[in-house]
Amino acid sequence: MLAGKKILVTGVVNRRSIAFAIAERAQAQGAEVLLTSFGRVKRMTERSAGRLDPEPDVLELDVNSDADLESLREELASRWGRVDGAVHAIAFAPGDALGGNFMAAPRASAGAAFETSAYSYKALAEVVAPLMEEGGGSLVGLDFDATVAWPSYDWMGVAKAALESVNRYLARDLGPRGIRANLISAGPIRTAAASGIPGFEDLEQKWSEQAPLDWEVDDPTPVADAALFLLSDLARATTGEILHVDGGVHAIGAAIPSGTD
Repeated sequence: MLAGKKILVTGVVNRRSIAFAIAERAQAQGAEVLLTSFGRVKRMTERSAGRLDPEPDVLELDVNSDADLESLREELASRWGRVDGAVHAIAFAPGDALGGNFMAAPRASAGAAFETSAYSYKALAEVVAPLMEEGGGSLVGLDFDATVAWPSYDWMGVAKAALESVNRYLARDLGPRGIRANLISAGPIRTAAASGIPGFEDLEQKWSEQAPLDWEVDDPTPVADAALFLLSDLARATTGEILHVDGGVHAIGAAIPSGTD
C-alpha cells in the first residue's frame, strides 16, 4: 500500500503510542520512515525506534522552535529530497488547562495548548509541503471529537477544535499543489498522553459501553490502519476530511441498552 513512500512520523513516545503503531504498520506496507522527538522524551522515542525494523532515525523537532523546523526541512531535503506523507501526532496542554479548570485557566496555558496542538499542524505542513510538490503528498493529523464539550478536556478540546479548522484551511491552500490534509478522530487509546488527562479512565469505560462496535482502548491498530489509508494513493481524492475511528460513538446519542440486537 505504501511501497516506496517516504513518511515522517511525529509523536512517538513509546510502543503504546498511536504514532508508533502507524510507523510500524507503514513499514510493513513498504514505507521508509523517519521519526521526530526532542528533549527528555527523545531517549524514549529512540528506544521505541529500536523496536522497529528497520530501525528509523529520530530527528530533532520541537514544533514550537522555528530553528528546529528549519533544520528539519533541510535534513529531509538532504536525506530524501521529497516527502510523501507526514503524520502530526503532537498535542499538549498545561495541567492548569485541563481537569475541569476551564474558567480559571490562565491565558498563557490556553495559548500553549493552541500553539502546540493546533498551530503546529500548519508549522509541520510548512516544512514538508515544498518537498511534496513534485508528486503531491498526504498530511494526517490525530484528532479527538471537538464537536462537543468533554469532561475535564477543557482547553485541549478547544485546541482540537482549532486543529479541525486548521485542517480545512490546509486542504484549501495545499490542494492545488496536490497535497491532501485529513484528520483521524480516534476514540480513547490508553497512551502516555492519555494518562495525563484527568478522568480518562471514566471516559474509556463509558466509550466501550456506548460504542456500537467493539472498542479496545489498548489497541491503536484500527487508528493506524486508517492512517495508512489516508497516506496511501487510495485516498487520492480525499482532503479536508475528519475520519472517525471510534467504534461509532460519534454517531450514537446514548449508550445502547444491554441485550439490544
